[in-house]
Amino acid sequence: MKISIAFDSITGNTEKLAQEISKACKYNDVISYGDTTQDVSKADVIFAGSYTENKDFSGKMKTFLKSLKNQKIFLFGTCGFGNGKEYYNEILNNVKKHISSSNEIIGSFICQGEVEQETKDKFLKDVRRNKKVSEVKKYINNIELAEKHPNEDDLFALDETLRRV
Repeated sequence: MKISIAFDSITGNTEKLAQEISKACKYNDVISYGDTTQDVSKADVIFAGSYTENKDFSGKMKTFLKSLKNQKIFLFGTCGFGNGKEYYNEILNNVKKHISSSNEIIGSFICQGEVEQETKDKFLKDVRRNKKVSEVKKYINNIELAEKHPNEDDLFALDETLRRV
């Protein structure tokens, strides 16, 4: 099977997931690996991953996903401002809006990941200005927790997800 792995990563978190996917696909022909400019036209399956912005994938990845037609796609990504299945599903539902119905989404995986310092500082400044103290503490705790991800448990969960595809 021919595999393409396209991703957009700032802090290295999403790239870490891409590397794990590449290892898991070692018995397949990985024909492209890297950013969204890679030629994926000959792939049987495209793994498309990104960090998140406003509960959606990056602008580059959204453009890439919109360009795909008649493909099998596995979505993967990292997020730093929320966690849990409900939050991840909200992200995936937003991402799916950028994908043509001619494509088939064969699976997905999202986990927490470290937030870029500049983004973290801006976000916390906005939160402190607009939220109650208890909400600010909740956001700070979540960002601190995200700094420890993706971890070995996340990579194991990704491998388990890939085995079911």
